[in-house]
Amino acid sequence: MRWLLLIWLILWGTGVEVRAQAMSRPKNLILMIADGCGPASITMARDYARAVLGRKELALDAIQVGAVRTGSVSSRVTDSAASATAYACGVKTYNGAIAVDTAGRPLATLLEAAKARGMATGLVVTSRITHATPAAFVAHVPRRAMESEIAVQMLDQRVDVLLGGGWAYFLPAAEGGRRADHRNLLREAEKAGYQVVRTAADFRNGVRRPVLGLFGPDHLPYEIDRNPQAVPSLAEMTRTAIALLKEDPEGFFLMVEGSRIDHAGHANDAAAHVLEVLAYDEAVAVALDFARRDGQTLVVSVADHEAGGLSLGRNVDGRGIYDWRPEVLARVQASHERLIPALRQSDRPDSLLRAWLGLDSLRAEEQALVRQATVKPDRWPVVLTELIGRRAVVGWTTNGHTAVDVNLYAFGPGAERLVGSFENDELGRLLAELMGFDLSSLTTTLRQQQPVGESR
Repeated sequence: MRWLLLIWLILWGTGVEVRAQAMSRPKNLILMIADGCGPASITMARDYARAVLGRKELALDAIQVGAVRTGSVSSRVTDSAASATAYACGVKTYNGAIAVDTAGRPLATLLEAAKARGMATGLVVTSRITHATPAAFVAHVPRRAMESEIAVQMLDQRVDVLLGGGWAYFLPAAEGGRRADHRNLLREAEKAGYQVVRTAADFRNGVRRPVLGLFGPDHLPYEIDRNPQAVPSLAEMTRTAIALLKEDPEGFFLMVEGSRIDHAGHANDAAAHVLEVLAYDEAVAVALDFARRDGQTLVVSVADHEAGGLSLGRNVDGRGIYDWRPEVLARVQASHERLIPALRQSDRPDSLLRAWLGLDSLRAEEQALVRQATVKPDRWPVVLTELIGRRAVVGWTTNGHTAVDVNLYAFGPGAERLVGSFENDELGRLLAELMGFDLSSLTTTLRQQQPVGESR
């Protein structure tokens, strides 16, 4: 009898565990990716929010659970394509690969698994919608630069909500685009039932599923440069996407990317960078507000890698300064992207630096830097970074990416499984497991339908 009782207890316990897992499985998954955002970027944004905006903390602060290691198969320093593929597919691959393995074979993605289950799907970004990170969830190509092909595959996937920039890859060259095949994918999308919107006014007048909203030919403007009347914010797009997706009875998968955090890191543009992180955090707050009310949504935030090698505190004139000054960044009125063309054409760079950077009186060493750029205009990016860096006590080590671990955040059903330090592909597999997705079987089916891609 004791043995029978023991067996019954084991079976009962197993049943409880299975029921508990089923109950804790999220219905919806919102995966948020802060492209190029390292730990120092988060500290910078929090300090700026406290010193300049009067806020105590970021929305992200309350849900930090761990860290992610970001290396790819081809390098300890990943690019966005390989890292996004790791998150989307649960498999590490080479830099530049879009949802394919090292042999160029397609890998099923979280978004494709959600569609296979009948869930609604969406992608919201501030880059071109065909850029590496969003592409890795919907396309399978050996090179991230194949954005014309990515646009075709994206529409073939019938994603319910697509919001971002980059309509140039949807239009032929004769109509102001970059496509060489003469196809007008915006027209094709409309014929396929998509509502196509290209202005903030049309977007705010009301949209329905499926929707393709592209608010510029390329990446959307940096937050520091954005005209709110012309371009919606990442938070606004996220709120609309959730409103469109949440009514689906099977649940939804949504990937939201703060894309231009990375671009500002590449440019070593501290003021643009900090405002991009804060704009992303506002989008996180939107997702968390929904998840707290809904109770069935897992929100995960992670970065694909760090960009720029940002440091808060640096040497100035050979002396280490134990400080950094957010108020210096608050005086900056434009990104390098907007400022550099103006400086190259100006006969009075000093006046522009005063108006746009808040540099009211240049010190001797700063005047020397400005003279360098006036003689050699190609020096302006380096000079601007140094002018702001010296005063804000902010440093950068690279115009590329770094191998620094990135922060991991989670809230909602299953978040307790994400506590710790993970490889990026491990996180992708964990997300699939939490959602009950079988990526391996879906990959097998996908490979039967799609041949191996061209060699890289």
